[in-house]
Amino acid sequence: MKVDLMKRLALGAFVGCFIVMFVMVLISLQDGPQNVSFSGTTIINAFLGSIVVGWGFSLTGLIYEKEDIAFPLQVAFQMGIGMIILFIVAIYLQWMPVNLGISIIIEWIIIACIFAAVFWCGFYIYYYMVARDLNNKLNVKK
Repeated sequence: MKVDLMKRLALGAFVGCFIVMFVMVLISLQDGPQNVSFSGTTIINAFLGSIVVGWGFSLTGLIYEKEDIAFPLQVAFQMGIGMIILFIVAIYLQWMPVNLGISIIIEWIIIACIFAAVFWCGFYIYYYMVARDLNNKLNVKK
């Protein structure tokens, strides 16, 4: 259990940092790298905030170990809690520009949901293929 928890924490931190750094690169490319400057505080906040958000999504993935809960409810639980943590961190670190009006907030939420869905589907496909390969190996040994 300890090893699984450590793996989840490490993977959550890695994926969280990857996504935030990817978004920062996209912002730089959109505005022109020569026109963008991130302060040390911004980078530290992005690093720590992305780890917290990554942990929020990865630790809530423990819900998938409960087989008595329907799969759609498991997905809703993980995404719901993960998104709540993301929004709290985003507002606290001012990633989400709440002072620019509701349309920007809605756009930010839609983009965040798309990123979450893409990464969730990627992990789902990966673990589906791992399970399929294990099942095939078990069937061959019979």
